[in-house]
Amino acid sequence: MSPLGLLMTGASFAAFQGLHGGLQLLPTPDLWKWRNICVSQVHSLLAGAEALLGLSLYPQMATDPIHGHPPWALALVAVSVGYFLANGADILQNQTLGQAWDLLCHHLVVVSCLSTAVLSGHYVGFSVVSLLLELNSACLHLRKLPLLSHQAPSLAFSMASRATLASLALFRLGPLGWMSLWLFRHHHQVPSALVVLGGTGLVTVGAMSIILGVCILVSNVLRSQPHPYPGHKETRTCCDGEPARPDHRDTSILSLKD
Repeated sequence: MSPLGLLMTGASFAAFQGLHGGLQLLPTPDLWKWRNICVSQVHSLLAGAEALLGLSLYPQMATDPIHGHPPWALALVAVSVGYFLANGADILQNQTLGQAWDLLCHHLVVVSCLSTAVLSGHYVGFSVVSLLLELNSACLHLRKLPLLSHQAPSLAFSMASRATLASLALFRLGPLGWMSLWLFRHHHQVPSALVVLGGTGLVTVGAMSIILGVCILVSNVLRSQPHPYPGHKETRTCCDGEPARPDHRDTSILSLKD
């Protein structure tokens, strides 16, 4: 058990909880979802950028994802665990289980997988690779802001949707594919319980990611193309395929708000 990991997890939980509370004191839009996305964006930019930089400077984390990692990598994973715990607590305080059960299940799977690295001190490199997904999450958060501002039919929203699709392929499906292949090839080096846990997490997040990409492609890219026949009335949709409404909360797990 790593004392540094536990300390960083607790400090991260307190910091993100404080950030949630601090945003309520600022003259910001009176929307819980807006505040929640801003906090999530802070984590996505921090974790995603550090994971990409860390893997570039310390490629041993990819060549030996079980043992090869510097001390700061464990701290980065612990910070992410603290964020997901704080975000889950914020969701429980502001939404019912019926509204957010899917997102809470997603957070539970992620925390279970990342906590393995924090508690054992192993598989840190594997966890850092998984944090590359946060680069796609950053684009997802930028795409949500026009939705909350009821400005989805805009150039900014269109660019954000296309950036989300590009980063989904590069920083979500790519790392998920690499992790799945590594786990398949090295399953004999990993305890069976962790193979099941890791496999479950990869299948769950991978399926959500594919559905997310299809929904964004169909709802916000293909349907935004000009229609050749006159009299067509465009119906704007959100990523879950529902007609967009001013009060649409976009609480589906398809948001993949990591």
